[in-house]
Amino acid sequence: MRFVTYRAEGETFYGIETAAGIVPLSPDFPQYPTLKEVIEACALKDLAQAAVGRAPEHRDVSYLPPIPRPGKIICVGVNFPDRNAEYRDGKDAPPNMSLFIRFPESFTGHGQPLIRPPESPQLDYEGEIAVVIGTPGRRIAEAEAYDHICALTLCNEGTIRDWVRHAKFNVTQGKNWDRSGAMGPGLVPFTHAAQLDDVRLTTHVNGDLRQDDRTARMLFPIRRQIAYISTFTTLAPGDIIVTGTPTGAGARFDPPKFLVPGDEIVVSAEGLGALRNTVEDEA
Repeated sequence: MRFVTYRAEGETFYGIETAAGIVPLSPDFPQYPTLKEVIEACALKDLAQAAVGRAPEHRDVSYLPPIPRPGKIICVGVNFPDRNAEYRDGKDAPPNMSLFIRFPESFTGHGQPLIRPPESPQLDYEGEIAVVIGTPGRRIAEAEAYDHICALTLCNEGTIRDWVRHAKFNVTQGKNWDRSGAMGPGLVPFTHAAQLDDVRLTTHVNGDLRQDDRTARMLFPIRRQIAYISTFTTLAPGDIIVTGTPTGAGARFDPPKFLVPGDEIVVSAEGLGALRNTVEDEA
């Protein structure tokens, strides 16, 4: 079961995606303008029940990020052993995780092009799993962390590499170009630990396998991420944590393999399907 946000017939909807198409549900729930409000109300089960026995109405759609305007998008950097080894001080795992923030406008939806800006040719890909918070919390214990997750989705955490290095202490400007990354296709409800504990995550570019690892190898497991992040900020329903990418991004090849118009990137994870995007230059 996957909940999606999309445009069809000139309007924006959310609904449940099936093999035959999408059952629109937003007209039945005017009290929830977007899936963010659905999550805040813990109402995904209500949506699922409303879709029972209904035929899909939409097939040719434009996907949007599942949650249009999340309150926070917090990303975890350098979270796999091989990624850590790429750095000069990467022999040992750091004691704490690296974090940065992304803005909602930096993401587009499944099936949409990533946009390469005229200021740089160094658009890169990073396949990741993202968790969506459903139950709010502060100083969440690791043992209770999964109780705060509502749903999962996929992320291509697209990066403008040279802009990441414009300053000494941050990567914000390289991580937040409009529509440089993607999220989707939709939200898969989180119901059991096996959905996260040891899941294969891959990224293909034009059919070529570039990234391939498992969540069990994360330096900072997702339970730890939720506990650590909630120490300094309250996690709220609809907040998103992007949990880290394996080695194999284009910048690490010699010479680098940055994305160019016409490329197709597919981020996949067991149980979450595939997030597909192409690349276009900014008009």
